Amino acid sequence: MKKFINGKMMNLAEPRLGSKVIFKTDDFFASANRIINPNPPIFKEGVFDKHGKWMDGWETRRRRRKGFDHLIIKLGKPGKIFNVDIDTTHFSGNHPTYTSLEACYSNKRPNNKLRWTKILNKKKLGPNKNHNFKIKNKSIFTHIKLNIYPDGGVARLRIYGEVEMKNVNFGNKVINLSSMLNGASIVGCNNEHFGKAENILAPGKGKNMGDGWETRRSRGKNFDWLIIKLGRAGTVNRIEIDTHHFKGNYPDMCSVQATYAPNKLSNYSIIKKSNKWKPILNKVKLYANKKHSFNNKIMQKNKINLIRINIYPDGGISRIRTFGKFIR
Repeated sequence: MKKFINGKMMNLAEPRLGSKVIFKTDDFFASANRIINPNPPIFKEGVFDKHGKWMDGWETRRRRRKGFDHLIIKLGKPGKIFNVDIDTTHFSGNHPTYTSLEACYSNKRPNNKLRWTKILNKKKLGPNKNHNFKIKNKSIFTHIKLNIYPDGGVARLRIYGEVEMKNVNFGNKVINLSSMLNGASIVGCNNEHFGKAENILAPGKGKNMGDGWETRRSRGKNFDWLIIKLGRAGTVNRIEIDTHHFKGNYPDMCSVQATYAPNKLSNYSIIKKSNKWKPILNKVKLYANKKHSFNNKIMQKNKINLIRINIYPDGGISRIRTFGKFIR
């Protein structure tokens, strides 16, 4: 079954991008840093700390004076925002009544003189649920301010959008074109039962088997696939397929296809045409817990902005790295 993932919907508040909480009015009950944890929020039955019930999110004390609480997140990479998820999972009776969002672009730490732009007007929040809101302002932002009225707890804040790469100049430097740090994002995949597709774009070495892309056991003649959109078009010299941590569940073989397509194409159109893309790496054998390196001998001079990796028949990959140069 095909699963469509919007290629412009990377979580810009992802700590692996370098995003971090730089200010909060209060986090007496639960650390503000937890609000950008990429993992789903959990509940620990009967667990208390010196301040009260342990909660997986950001929670402020009960206000006894006028005002409201807020925190500020510095995005690891500037970007455009399309959608936000304000998640109150496990917060019931201690969730905020309302919320709003502001944003700004600044090369310095925001101060009281900085002008913030309201990107989400005050919205009602409910207990123990995801609240998804579309953002109409398509400016580029570096900082986000989450306001909660008057106080309470939010499990997660997810800021979905795309990293802005148009003004980034790497010169003639060889970089990993399929890294989320360089604007790469997922267009779609057919399955991500055990591990999220976006993990394959993360920087550095995978922490464990859960920090990779892993599909369910296919039990047939099928094969699994994933499509990556590069932050900008480029040329690819070398490909790395990293199966680190995957020992009894790595794919037997893989292949890689690539193309250049206009940005105006929908994800559906990209996925529909992807099985006809040219091979950049023909089907090769993979091994457990290993970094595989392949030189691109087929399309080394071709301009590329989309890559499709096929794994046979199923399994898990920690990272895919495509080394090359961006083309302006």
